[in-house]
Amino acid sequence: MEYLTGPLIAFVGIAALVICTPGPDTAMTVRNALLGGRSAGLATALGVSTGLAIWALATSAGLVALLIASEPLFLAVKYAGAAYLVWLGLQSLRAAFGPSALQQAIAQPAARGLRPWQAYMQGVVSDLSNPKIAAFFSSLLPQFAPAGAAVFMGLAALGLLFSLMTLLWLTGYALAAARMADALRRPRIRRTLDGITGAALIGLGLKLASEEH
Repeated sequence: MEYLTGPLIAFVGIAALVICTPGPDTAMTVRNALLGGRSAGLATALGVSTGLAIWALATSAGLVALLIASEPLFLAVKYAGAAYLVWLGLQSLRAAFGPSALQQAIAQPAARGLRPWQAYMQGVVSDLSNPKIAAFFSSLLPQFAPAGAAVFMGLAALGLLFSLMTLLWLTGYALAAARMADALRRPRIRRTLDGITGAALIGLGLKLASEEH
C-alpha cells in the first residue's frame, strides 16, 4: 500500500508528462487517422503500444542492456528508425505537393485510405525502430520498481503500465483526428495538413538520427 502512494504515483506522473509530449508516435497516429479514418488511427495507437510493450519486456529480460552496450547495433536500429520516419514524411509531402494524387484522393476518398493492419504495423515498426525508447526504459523503470519484487515482474509491470497509458492517450488523438478528417477534405486544407505532418515526421527522423547515443 505504501508503494501505491509513493513511487508508483511518481512514476505515473513522469510517464504522463513524457506521453503527453508530442513526438513521432503522436505525429504518426494523427497522420494515419487522417488518411484511414478512426480504424486506422486506433490501429496505429495499438501498434505503438504493442511496440512499447515489447521494449518493456525486453528491458525486463535484460536484452535492452545488450542493445545499449553495442554501439554499432544501437546506431543501426536508430538510423533505420530515422530513415523510416523520413520515408513516411516524404510520402505525406508527396501527397501535399502532388496534384494528381490529391485530385484522385478527392474524387475517390476511399482510395486514399489506410488499412488498419497497415496502420498497426506502421505503429509497431516505428516504435521498435526507435532505440531511444529502450534507453529511456532502461534508465526510468529501475528507479520505480517496487522493493522486494522480482526484477522481471516489477520492470515488466511498469513498462506495460506505460504502454497502456500511451494507448489511452493516442486513442484520444486518433478519435479527435478522425472526427476532424471529414471536415478537412478541402484541397487546400488537405495539402496543408499533409505538408505539416510530412515535415514533422521528417524533422523527427532527422532529430533521431542526429541525437547522441
